[in-house]
Amino acid sequence: MSVNVIDNALASSAAGLSAQAAPNATSGSSAEAQPVVAVSGTGALPPPASGAAHPYPPPAADPTQVGPEGIRFDFNDGCRVRLPPRETGSWRIMLKDLDSGNELFHSDNKGAQINSSKRWYLRFQIQIWSIDEGSTTPRLVVSHDHDLTGRHVLIQFPIGTLGDTLAWFSYCDKFARRHPGAKVSVALSGLIIPLLKGAYPNLNLLTHVEAQQQKLLEQVYATYSMGLFFDDIACDRQPIDFRHVGLHRTAGYILGVDPSDEAPKLRLPDESRPIAERYVCIAVQATSGAKYWNNPNGWREVIAFLKQNGYRVICVDQKPVHGTGIVWTHIPHGAEDMTGITLAEAARYMRHAEFFVGLSSGLSWLAWAAGTKVVLISGFSLPSTEFTNPYRVINWHTCNGCWSDPKLRFDHTDFLWCPRHANTPRQFECTRLITAEHVRRVIKTIPGFGVSASA
Repeated sequence: MSVNVIDNALASSAAGLSAQAAPNATSGSSAEAQPVVAVSGTGALPPPASGAAHPYPPPAADPTQVGPEGIRFDFNDGCRVRLPPRETGSWRIMLKDLDSGNELFHSDNKGAQINSSKRWYLRFQIQIWSIDEGSTTPRLVVSHDHDLTGRHVLIQFPIGTLGDTLAWFSYCDKFARRHPGAKVSVALSGLIIPLLKGAYPNLNLLTHVEAQQQKLLEQVYATYSMGLFFDDIACDRQPIDFRHVGLHRTAGYILGVDPSDEAPKLRLPDESRPIAERYVCIAVQATSGAKYWNNPNGWREVIAFLKQNGYRVICVDQKPVHGTGIVWTHIPHGAEDMTGITLAEAARYMRHAEFFVGLSSGLSWLAWAAGTKVVLISGFSLPSTEFTNPYRVINWHTCNGCWSDPKLRFDHTDFLWCPRHANTPRQFECTRLITAEHVRRVIKTIPGFGVSASA
C-alpha cells in the first residue's frame, strides 16, 4: 500500500512513495491522472451548482484529532497524520491494517504529513516513536487503533442524483448498526432528506452546506465518500471496481459492511392512496440515450397492453420531454401525465401502484425503495448493476453491458454515448431490440397481473 507523503527531508525508508498531495475527486471528465467520481445521473434532481469543483467538500486542512507533542491525525479521506518538524532527533511512524495484520507504511523523518492511498473503511493502527537526539532507543509517543466508539463519523454523497443516493443509503444504516457507538452523519441532497429522515432516527441527515455551517468537517474523526470512481485503477477509493459488484453494492465495500441488497426505507408526508382504480406507474426519461428504451414502438405497445388489461398508466417522470439536439423523447401516447410532481408525491404514487415499469435510472430505485415491483428495462447495464429483481428485462442476443465493462469509460457528457457501435446501424441495439413482446411476457409473470384490474 502506498502512502502520499509531504516531507522536506524524507528518510530512505520512504523512498519511491508519491510525494504529492492526495488527489481530489472531481465530477465528470478530467484530464488529470487521478480517480474521478461521477454520479450516474437520473434526471430526477437538478445538477450541482455550476462551477462546483468537487462532488463533496474537502476534509479539514488540519487533521482533527490532537495527539501528544504536536502530532495530529484523523481518518478523513484516508488515514492522515501530521508530524511537526523538528530540529533534532527524528520521528518514526508505522501504519498497520488491524484486520489483515499487514504493515502498510514505515518511515523515519524529521516532520511530515502522511496520507494513506486507501480512502475506504480500514481499521488503521498508527504507531509513532520519537528518536531523541543521543538516544538509541525509540520512545513510543502514539499508539492509536482506529475506533469509532463515541466519535463523529461523516458519510458523504455527491449531489445531483437520485438513484445513486437511494442505492447507497441503506449501507449507511448498516454501518451505523455495525458501529452502534459511533455518531454517524450523512451529507446528501436536501431534496432527498425529507424522504428518509423520519425512517432513520439513528442517522444525522444534513446537506453539505449544513455540514460546513455546523463546522462538522473540523470535528469528524473519520469520513467516507460514496461515489462511482470510474478511473480508480488502483482501487484507492473503493476496494473493488464498482462495475464488478454493482452500482449499489460498492457502498457496502467502501463502508466495510455486508454488500447484499437492502432497500432504503421511505417516510412519506402523505401515505394515502392517490387513485382509487388499479394503476401502473411508468418512467421513460433518462439522462443518457443509452439508458432509454430505444425501441420506437415499445412504450406505445406496452401502454396499450396495460390499458387493455384494465390498468390506468401514470407517467411520473420529472419532465414530459427530454433529450438533446435532434433526439427527444416525449411522454408516450396513452399515459396520464403526472410529470413534474415532487419526489415524495412520485414515491406515494409508486407505493400504491400495482407495479412500476422503468429504466436503469433513479425513479426505478425510488420505486424499489417504495416497495413496488419494478419491471426494469436496460441493456447498457448488466442486471448485476441494479438491485436483485425477478422482473429485469435484457436482450442477451444483442450487444449489451457497456456501462458495466471496466474497459469502457462512461462519458456522461455525451448523450449519445454508445462506445461499441456509435454512428452505425447497431447504435443502441441493446434496448432497441428489446421487444414489447418481451416486456409483456415479463409483466404477465407478476403475481395478480390482470386479476380484477377493471373492477
